[in-house]
Amino acid sequence: MLSKYVLITPARNEAQFIELTLRSMIQQTLRPLRWVVVSDGSTDRTDEIVCEYVANNRWIDLVRMPERAERHFAGKVYAFNAGYERVKGLDFDIVGNLDADVSFEPDHFEFLIGKMSQNPKLGLAGAPFREGDYQYDYRVQNIENVWGGCQLFKRECFEAIGGYAPLKSGCVDHVAVLSARMKGWQTRTFPERVCLHHRLMGTASQAGLKARFKYGAKDYSVGNHPLWELFRSVYQMKRPPFIVGGLALGSGYAWSAIRGVKIPVASEVVAFARHEQMQRLRSMFARYWNHPRQLEPQPKQR
Repeated sequence: MLSKYVLITPARNEAQFIELTLRSMIQQTLRPLRWVVVSDGSTDRTDEIVCEYVANNRWIDLVRMPERAERHFAGKVYAFNAGYERVKGLDFDIVGNLDADVSFEPDHFEFLIGKMSQNPKLGLAGAPFREGDYQYDYRVQNIENVWGGCQLFKRECFEAIGGYAPLKSGCVDHVAVLSARMKGWQTRTFPERVCLHHRLMGTASQAGLKARFKYGAKDYSVGNHPLWELFRSVYQMKRPPFIVGGLALGSGYAWSAIRGVKIPVASEVVAFARHEQMQRLRSMFARYWNHPRQLEPQPKQR
């Protein structure tokens, strides 16, 4: 039975939500051997809030990173690596990345680690996230993908993929999932549990359309197959903001392709991802052809 795990939380100006995460961790039925919160140059009350909990919980640690002018997604990886340096000498079986703007049930980690203990091949596990009334529909989404806000790796798996790749363009968590499967590990999301994500990632506003455009550019940066991206764009048109959201997503991908943006992900990971995407498209179209109602909208999960 695997039970010894460590968590690392890169946090940059998370004072608005981090106490929700801290309270969720305090209530866990299975607490980590060590939880390192890495303040990535925070300028708000993030450090102060964490210190209040560190004082009464010796298993929580705070690491302070210097402020940095340059903003990119690789910075989160550098912060995570700083936290990993603090725990790598400990005897643990599982290492997790946990965002500082989520909350979850008291048995969240006990449940996930129990699933990992039951399956020796399961190298990466997690739960879906919910924002308000929205939650991924796993009749359509790939249950092998694991949301980056809370990812648990078996230590052997994490070291086999070389940890998180410091990609400035983003999709760091997605590349980690692909790399794990490419190395022969199984990855799995368990919808029986859920993370409440308190910082909304997009809205129907203009900022939301800009976010969709950026998501399309990110999709290109990790090497998504053009046919897969076309399917994603059409599917997104059925969600608010209707039509224009999908168009923005596809436009972000197309604009990167037209400009010949370099894909920073290793070529073997891109090839593996595209092979998986084409397999999924064939499977989904075959399922829809035989059972058209399977992909019709269903009531939102609660």
